[in-house]
Amino acid sequence: MKPPYDITVTILKLTTSISEKLGEAKAYFLDKPSPSLRKQNKIKTIHSSLKIEGNTLSEEQITALLDNKRVIGPKEDILEVLNAIKVYDKINGFKPFSVKSFKMAHRLLMNGLIKKTGEFRKESVGIVHGKKIVHIAPPAENIPYLMNDLFAYIKKDEDPVLIKSCVFHYEMEFVHPFMDGNGRMGRLWQTVILMDKYPVFEYLPFESLIRKTQDDYYRALQLSDKTANSTPFIEYLLNVIDNSLSELLRFNGKRLTAKERLEYVQNLVIKEFSRKEYMDIFKNISSSTASRDLKKGVDEGILKIKGERNKTRYILNNK
Repeated sequence: MKPPYDITVTILKLTTSISEKLGEAKAYFLDKPSPSLRKQNKIKTIHSSLKIEGNTLSEEQITALLDNKRVIGPKEDILEVLNAIKVYDKINGFKPFSVKSFKMAHRLLMNGLIKKTGEFRKESVGIVHGKKIVHIAPPAENIPYLMNDLFAYIKKDEDPVLIKSCVFHYEMEFVHPFMDGNGRMGRLWQTVILMDKYPVFEYLPFESLIRKTQDDYYRALQLSDKTANSTPFIEYLLNVIDNSLSELLRFNGKRLTAKERLEYVQNLVIKEFSRKEYMDIFKNISSSTASRDLKKGVDEGILKIKGERNKTRYILNNK
């Protein structure tokens, strides 16, 4: 059975806009980022998804854990991050249309955090915001049928993958198949579904924008619940994806000044880089432009130099 939603003018405009940006991202090879930018995106994705769930670790602490360094912080928060790192390291191995793969991802994500991982709940649950119950999930005995139908829908329905991924995200949150971890699983599996058709989504931390618009995220979920129709949530998420792609495309090298490129690098978690790694981030600048940028950064005190000639490294002064 197809989940209820409407294809609105807003949805059509957003899917067209996203499709155009995906084509541009592919043309600029932004679906094949540098190792440093790939690592940065993974950190941002993990940080944003877990922050929504109340995790207190910073991007710097997540970076340290990714580098196998010791971090001081709440034990459960550290375990959440370590689990998420394992999941995102294996993200290419998950099968978007497989319930078994979906459960395996939950097992990795929630290992050590709850008693029953990778298993659909056997109890009734309600979702509470503050002191108010905002959603009563379907009975536990219905979950296997509902989730099998949902996976059949994303595999067989002919609507665009962009729309189906949003529908899956909403419907999964509605069903609430696990005792805990449903929010992070909804965001993870939407990425898995999108990656199957558009590899750039592995490196697109659109969860950062969800975190920044967290109130809108929950408002869209509640409005879809109220109307028994996922249209409001689809519109919200497509807008997030469109904005995320716009942000990605702003950093293709052609549209930025030297000042803007240096400001962007300052906001990355990476502490140091070579000229080649700088050019990997801004793929359409020449080596001479990169050299001028880096000299400007050094002259203005943004960067420090370590090493000489082809071993030169640039270190951010604020790190």
